[in-house]
Formats: sequence, C-alpha cells, structure tokens
Amino acid sequence: MKVVLFCGGLGTRLREHSDTIPKPLVMIGNRPIIWHLMRYYAHYGHKEFILCLGYRGDMVREYFLNYNECISNDFTLSDGGRKIVLHQTDIHDWRITFVDTGLHSNIGQRLLRVRKYLEGEPAFLANYSDGLSDLPLDRMIADFEAKKVVASFAGVNSSHSFHTVEVSPDGLATRVGALTNGEILINGGYFVLRREIFDYIEEGDELVERPFGRLIEKRLLGVYRHSGFWRAMDTLKDKITLDRMEAQGVCPWMTWKR
Repeated sequence: MKVVLFCGGLGTRLREHSDTIPKPLVMIGNRPIIWHLMRYYAHYGHKEFILCLGYRGDMVREYFLNYNECISNDFTLSDGGRKIVLHQTDIHDWRITFVDTGLHSNIGQRLLRVRKYLEGEPAFLANYSDGLSDLPLDRMIADFEAKKVVASFAGVNSSHSFHTVEVSPDGLATRVGALTNGEILINGGYFVLRREIFDYIEEGDELVERPFGRLIEKRLLGVYRHSGFWRAMDTLKDKITLDRMEAQGVCPWMTWKR
C-alpha cells in the first residue's frame, strides 16, 4: 500500500525547540522523526510514500535530496577515502513523492490535494507523522479488511494522565479523581483508508470531524485497539523523552530491529 504522510503543519508546540525546523525533521537520536516512521512502514513492506508538505517543505525536500546513508549507518572507509563500503542501507528501495499541499491546509484538504497520486489504489495508509508506536500494522490492516469499513484508525491509550472533575449545579466540586489510561482511547494518528474516503470529504473539511462523522452514521468507521507502546511528539518534553529512550536503546517503535 502507498503511505500518505501529513507533514505540513507548523508544529507550534515545539517552537521552543526550534523556530525554523519543520516538525517532521525534529531529530530523535541522529535521525528525524519522519525517518523513524517511514522505516516502520518499510519494515511491513510499504515503501512508497507521499509526503504532504507545507511549512518549510523545502527543508524536507533538501533532507532527502541530500540524504547520506553514511551519516546514520556503519561503513568502512579505505583507499584514502576513495572507497566506502556501507554495512547496511536505509532508503535505497523507497519511492517518495513530494507534494506541496499548502501552508495552512488542514489534514482533510492535504489529503484531497494528493488524490491524483492515489489513482488505482483501492486502499492506502496515512499518518499524522508526529507519533511513534509498536502497533502491529499487519494486524491492523487485516482487522480493517475484515470489518469492511471505509476508514479505520488506531485507538491508543494516552501517554498523559488527567484528572476528571464533577461539579454541582452551584459550581462546587463534588469529585476530583484520576482518569487512568485504560479508561479512554484517543486517535493515535495511524489510518487505513479506502479510496471511497474521498466521497466523504468536502472542500474545507478536516478529516476526523465531518468526514468521519458521516462514516459513523453509516457504520463505516473502524477502530483498531492498540494497548502497546505509543507516544506523540507534541512538546519539547515529548522529544526529550523519546531522545532518552533512543539513547538508552529502549525503542519499542523500532519494530525492524526485532
């Protein structure tokens, strides 16, 4: 399947880390988050990508145009630097299409703008490109096919804790308690979509609001429950957490290393 990656947002909550680097290029270890995500999909055999570019899309293009596998892979240098032997490779068999989908477009409109690159595809994958997971993608796709829905997304447990508050009519708190991760599922940003999804998106629509609402009315929206690892990179704190995990070699999302 082709993989559509939404990587055009401004990433405003990471601005304290950088005002110029687009969110997909924020590094985790020595590789950007978009590389980690693409490597995950490639592990499952999905190596044809469509990048929906927006904010600083030029930097995303330049990263791949100037990609040097020696920077992030082991290699042997000999003959006075004239001979390089790579011991492993990353992206030699990937096919990547770069599409400018607008600076301020929402996810639904970015998807509409890459529709022509999905001609002939009965189904495809999509991702917000800001979260990493050990989601068993093959099982999610099988679940999607079995349910015969138009769209499905990964329902994950939030990595953050919340407190729920009950309030009386006169404005006094009657209960404050922890809401555990097991009590709520959120949209993890991993999607499987049929081509028919375009029949449910109108100009200006955000993907998960009106289009998904229309699918819910027809019982055509599925959810794949995933209780394993998932973490979004929304803030500098999230980036630091993922950096520390990578430095310690505790990287559940690196399914290709198992």
